[in-house]
Amino acid sequence: MAGPRPDTAKVSVLGVRHHGPGSARAVRAALAELEPDIVLIEGPPEADAITSLVGGLQPPVALLVHLSDTPKAGTVRSREGWGFWPFASFSPEWAALVHAHGRGVPVRFCDLPAAHTLAERIARAEAAESAPEEEPEAVDQAPKETPRVRADPLGVLAEAAGYDDAERWWDDVVEQRGDGEPSPFPAIADAMAAVRADSGPEAGRDARREAYMRQTLRSVLKEGYQRVAVVCGAWHAPALRDLADYRIKDDTALLRGLPKVRTTATWVPWTHGRLAAASGYGAGVRAPGWYHHLFTAPDLPVHRWLTEAARILRQEGQPVSSSHVIEGVRLAESLAVLRGRPLAGIDEVSEAVTAVLCEGEQTRAALVHGRMAVGERLGSVPPDTPMVPLQRDLVAAQRRLRLKPEAFERDLDLDLRKDGQRERSVLLHRLRLLGVEWGVPRASGGVARGTFRESWRLCWDPDMDVALIEAAPWGTTVASAATARAVESAADAELPALTALTEQCLFAELGEALPEVLARLTDRAATDSDITHLMSALPPLARAARYGDVRGTDGARLRTVARRLLARVCVGLAPAVRGLDDDAAAVFTRAIDSTHHAAGLLGEGTQDWTEALEALARRENVPGRIAGRANRILADAGRTGPEELRARLGLAMSPGTEPTRAAVWLEGFLQGSGLVLVHDERLLELVDTWLLGLSEDRFTAVLPLLRRTFGAFGGPERQEIGEAVARADGGAAAPPRTRRPIDTGRAAPAVAAVTALLERSGG
Repeated sequence: MAGPRPDTAKVSVLGVRHHGPGSARAVRAALAELEPDIVLIEGPPEADAITSLVGGLQPPVALLVHLSDTPKAGTVRSREGWGFWPFASFSPEWAALVHAHGRGVPVRFCDLPAAHTLAERIARAEAAESAPEEEPEAVDQAPKETPRVRADPLGVLAEAAGYDDAERWWDDVVEQRGDGEPSPFPAIADAMAAVRADSGPEAGRDARREAYMRQTLRSVLKEGYQRVAVVCGAWHAPALRDLADYRIKDDTALLRGLPKVRTTATWVPWTHGRLAAASGYGAGVRAPGWYHHLFTAPDLPVHRWLTEAARILRQEGQPVSSSHVIEGVRLAESLAVLRGRPLAGIDEVSEAVTAVLCEGEQTRAALVHGRMAVGERLGSVPPDTPMVPLQRDLVAAQRRLRLKPEAFERDLDLDLRKDGQRERSVLLHRLRLLGVEWGVPRASGGVARGTFRESWRLCWDPDMDVALIEAAPWGTTVASAATARAVESAADAELPALTALTEQCLFAELGEALPEVLARLTDRAATDSDITHLMSALPPLARAARYGDVRGTDGARLRTVARRLLARVCVGLAPAVRGLDDDAAAVFTRAIDSTHHAAGLLGEGTQDWTEALEALARRENVPGRIAGRANRILADAGRTGPEELRARLGLAMSPGTEPTRAAVWLEGFLQGSGLVLVHDERLLELVDTWLLGLSEDRFTAVLPLLRRTFGAFGGPERQEIGEAVARADGGAAAPPRTRRPIDTGRAAPAVAAVTALLERSGG
């Protein structure tokens, strides 16, 4: 039995584009005219319970539906067990939500529940992950839906209207409509019905979605509502408007036996950048900033847009006058007339900005387009929004520390001697342990360790809310979750990762995690025989031991472990370098540098390290690059006298030595600075004599290595070396550089300050 036919006269279907200012204005006007007693919106029904929060939301925002039982991070359920449904101020669905909330009208979401959508997505991902690659036949035998090729409805309609660009057609017909124009929705539904008739019936997931929408609509009519408004994607409008053409039993059969998972819904802040098509969002728009402008400035939008572009250019120091804006408006409107458009669009105003305001300079124009076309902004949600405890603790910390999440990058410099700023640092470090990269250390690729300052680059991304939800099983606060995460990470970490984790625990002030991490570190250090592991593990540990002075942490145990590591490095250094090729030797040289720096931080144990380097420098079977580097470190430390150093360099540059070995020895020796050749003329003479004594073939062979060595030096340093060579060859000295006369009056305060400092330090 098909049952009684529904009274579709009670239903008004508003087919829209999901993010469009014209659609939003048309929905707002249609709802004001229809005065529905219930509003249905395409979206997950799980959100019905939180529509009451609409009044406190500031778009852009998104519905986040995720698994109720938080899965372990990194699993299929973690990657696939969530979904976003975003809304901007210019989204027609948002206009419908605001209308219903403002008038106290019931509102429901009518799309297929996310419980089914996520279950299907997880099942597909798990099947793909578990399918054996060597048996593709088994995968082919699994039942799967035949993909249906559907014509682009906007493309078909645009072509029929004489447009070659579907986006431009939709913008002209719908999105650039003003208030007071007739409702476009009957025509949109008829046009989509014509396109659907040529495409055949829906199948697969889209068929299930439309079946659920119809079931929801039938349920609402059965409850006795007299004026029902449905806001959905334009493609689905005919399937809901012509409700009587679809049988209940067919829709019921489509929805029977669907997989299901338990889900939870909440609101999260969103950004315009995530609404842009360039972000990969399927329903994204080309220029959300332009759409937001069209929706919020319906009168004179072109004039206002170009005025704002002029303001931005003036802020950047560019000379832009009001006459530029006037001429830009004229150009944009003229282009729109030439192209047969009802209003200048983003293409026309962009061309006007480039040609008139920026006078054809593409670089200046790109600055304005990039800032305005997206119009980056971050929405907000009220405090009573459902959150996991970890999210709520972070929001409280952000409010207490006055650290506002923002969608654009900004730099933050912290002085760790001040309690409030140190707490900010601790929070950012703890979040990094949880995989929430709200702040990324800046300054030469990392935090300025060993000092009282840290530099960060902050930028909040909506996906970080998902990361917080994933981290919820570790704890209810950021501190407890970071502690549990650090302990769990230490269980299976290799030695270098353990020392880095120790350093992170100190930065994050995780006193409860540190004993467990150190215990793991001590055990792993006692059994790890890989010298490269030991060397890479030592620098973070040495920094952590010194960094405790800034954080107020006792570094005695850290220094004890670090000294044990250094002792094992000293014993295994010589055997570890045997047989290394040049690439491996280059990596090992960097490890020697970092270990030498770590030994200096530790203080005690430096003697053993220096003796190990001396033994290494005297060995004959050591790769040339490593031997050269060891000799340079010893020379800088005063452990090798000038005569001994010249003897070793002379031996390395002797005619009996292979030129390529001599070249890499020299590269290791000069690594970091070549000024030693300027200060020691005899060293320079040895190198010069060696080069002059090479045959043409041998010189050609070593030339790339020499270029690599000297090319790493700065320009002034190369100039100094060149002048030293000229002097050694008896050439005229370089003309003295022109110096500005010293202003003794201006220099006097600086001289007095330096003198006072020297007297205070006993210098």
